[in-house]
Amino acid sequence: MGEAVAAIDCGTNSIRLLVTDGERDLERRMRIVRLGAGVDLTGRLDPAAIERTRVALAEYREVIEAHGVSRIRMVATSASRDAANAADFHGMVRVTLGQPAEIISGTQEAALSFAGAVSGLAGEGPFLVVDIGGGSTEFVRGGRSVTSSISMDIGAVRMTERHLPADPPTPQQLAEAARDIDAQVARALAHVGTGPATLVGVAGTVTTLAGIALGLDRYDSARIHHSVLPAASVEELTARLSALDHAARAAIPVLHPGRVDVITAGALILREIMRQTGFPEITVSEHDILDGIAASILH
Repeated sequence: MGEAVAAIDCGTNSIRLLVTDGERDLERRMRIVRLGAGVDLTGRLDPAAIERTRVALAEYREVIEAHGVSRIRMVATSASRDAANAADFHGMVRVTLGQPAEIISGTQEAALSFAGAVSGLAGEGPFLVVDIGGGSTEFVRGGRSVTSSISMDIGAVRMTERHLPADPPTPQQLAEAARDIDAQVARALAHVGTGPATLVGVAGTVTTLAGIALGLDRYDSARIHHSVLPAASVEELTARLSALDHAARAAIPVLHPGRVDVITAGALILREIMRQTGFPEITVSEHDILDGIAASILH
């Protein structure tokens, strides 16, 4: 058993922690803090969102210290790249964690997501990894290393705030969201290509949809990891979720409370990806950017 390291991924919707020694996971935690709430509209981080993130980060520091971790890498992605008052966030991180957060580009985010996603998959690829986040979606193609990638400003939180104010959303709102997503997915796929590959999906939207499709009565990482989600199931789930109001979505056992209001937009993004790629199914991976961050420390 080697030295334990800690990886922290701070995205638009959630902040997550992985403590690992490279052979086994010692801790995996996730808190929905919605750091990016309102950023698409205002261009600024809400002080309340920064405070929610501080509370979660203080909890993570206690966990890290309990495991005697000496090497930590915290990366911050879409929301903190976009915000005019990002300095407020970074000051909070330095005080709370004792070291700065590292702002990574969309290209770096894509590479870390890819490394985590393909680490447990058989074969040499090619793989096309899609990472649907809160503020952005990364598209990454490669074998055991990245050959092309692009980050698009479509994410479950961003698309919900931009297009889906009603509950449930109206047909017109759904159509407008689909048009926006469709155009950006087309641009992304023109960049990375749509040739033969294993399509792999990571992050909360995809894993949650897989859990719903499996009919789980609670979130079960072991069941979800490397499960296969057919394109037909994505179509059915998107139509189903689009018709439900907040209370009905909240009653779905596997759906985390922090994703209830944004899962419909996430499903729309995945549906458009499946339609445009033409792949019959997507392999779901619980390993993603968090695992890529940890691997970057260990290796």
